[in-house]
Formats: sequence, structure tokens, C-alpha cells
Amino acid sequence: MADKQKEQNKKEPAQSVLSKSLLIGFVAGSLWGGLGVVAYYFHFTEVSAASFVFRSFWQTEWTGSLLGEVLAVLVVAILSIVTALLYYMLFKSKNGMWPGVILAAVLFLLIFVVLDPLFPAIPSLTKLSSDTLVTTACLYLLYGVFIGYSISYEFHQFNEPANDYSNES
Repeated sequence: MADKQKEQNKKEPAQSVLSKSLLIGFVAGSLWGGLGVVAYYFHFTEVSAASFVFRSFWQTEWTGSLLGEVLAVLVVAILSIVTALLYYMLFKSKNGMWPGVILAAVLFLLIFVVLDPLFPAIPSLTKLSSDTLVTTACLYLLYGVFIGYSISYEFHQFNEPANDYSNES
């Protein structure tokens, strides 16, 4: 009986906030990149992850297929690890949604304005349809807030003292 009690009181080894942040980045890229592909499939947007990752550089048949979209989402998920790492280094201690909104706005402007010449398969920001702009901006916003809230939550959970409500005094 005493052994079972000791076994129940054992805690799992805590994962560091940094490792959880990297996982959050991968999940965010997979989730929101995948939803971007769904939005592209249903014609809510003219661009998808494959438009940036593959179609801007290779004009082959497979880049427009499901395989191209899945591989592009995987690349976006890996690149999102870098985004999560940057967020972790700069904003991890900030509360609220605004740091995530700032992250989303910076990423959107970086990709659609600053890096626009690198992506010839993507029309310029002024030539995109309003549906594409709204859908893509919303996906970026959700992506940024997801990363922001998740990393900040993990940081604060890890650094706050645990409340011990046991009867052992």
C-alpha cells in the first residue's frame, strides 16, 4: 500500500518551457497551415502554403497536388518552430493577446510586403482579392495569437509557484 502511495505521488519530469514552445510552433504551423489549405481548397483564398513554398520556385505538376500541399504544410510547421523560438525569446513573459497580434501583423507584412519579390507565384498585396486578404489575415491572426497565448501560458505556469492544497502540513 505504501509503495502505491509513493507511486501516485511521483510527478512526471517537467518539460522545459523552451521545448514546449518549439512543439507549440510545430503544432501551430501544422494546424493553421492545414486550415489554410482547406481555405484554398474551398476557394476562400487564392494562395496556399504550396504557393509560397513550392509554386514560386518550381512549375511542376506535383506542386499543385495534394502531395505538394501536405509537404508545404510540413515545411511551414518546421519554419514555425523558428517563429515560436523568436516569440519565446522576445515576448514569453507578456500576457494577453496583443503580443500574438503583433507577431501576426509583423509576419503578414514581412511575407506579403517585404518578401513579396521572392514569391512570383503570389500576386502583390494590392492585386489580391478581398476574400484572400481577409482569409489570410485571419489565419495569420489566429496563428499569432495561438503561439502567443500558448507560450505565455506555459511560461507563467512553469514560473509560478505551485499551489499545494494537500492536507499534509
